[in-house]
Amino acid sequence: MDKNSIPYVRIGTTYYKKVKKPLASDDTVEILILWNKDTIISDHGKDYLAKIECYDGFCSIPSHIQYKATIGSFYNQYHELDYKPKAGNCTTIFTFLKHIFGEQYEFGLDYLKILYENPLQALPILCLVSSERGTGKTTFLNLLKLIFGKNMTLNTNDDFRSQFNSDWANKLVIAVDEVLLDKREDSERIKNLSTARQFKAEAKGKDRQ
Repeated sequence: MDKNSIPYVRIGTTYYKKVKKPLASDDTVEILILWNKDTIISDHGKDYLAKIECYDGFCSIPSHIQYKATIGSFYNQYHELDYKPKAGNCTTIFTFLKHIFGEQYEFGLDYLKILYENPLQALPILCLVSSERGTGKTTFLNLLKLIFGKNMTLNTNDDFRSQFNSDWANKLVIAVDEVLLDKREDSERIKNLSTARQFKAEAKGKDRQ
């Protein structure tokens, strides 16, 4: 059996299962959930445990050009992209981006280029503002999702306000389609998430990491 097809990993002394969790935004996010060792044995047999990849801990190192699933003995929670880019005709996409960014077209191209080639570089929060509907904002988010795959999530306003952020703490792109974050504490939280060199991830029933 190919180890890549095994949905379990062992981090330290704890077993996890890789699952796709549905979100209120109709998106899904791949997460690791705790899984009991005895349950794995019951489902697959004791010999199955030897096939499960083992790591010393977690890390999240984004890269699209020189991606590594394992950094030393640590499990990289950043996901490899599902495609390999190649040269081709991008006229349709460029036309769409000109429509989205308008006079800021060159800025938009630079933003996407940096996000892909140097995902560790801090970037400003990107806001697409229009009082009209049907201007392509949702299509732009769908394009980003196609590019960055599992490393992007579509959050709801409540997701940002929740103290539990483990579902999206390791994502490169965190998007909200219709933003209703009008409180000062909302703005400060988004600012801190965008500029902090590191922040805590917290899941229900678990200590912050």
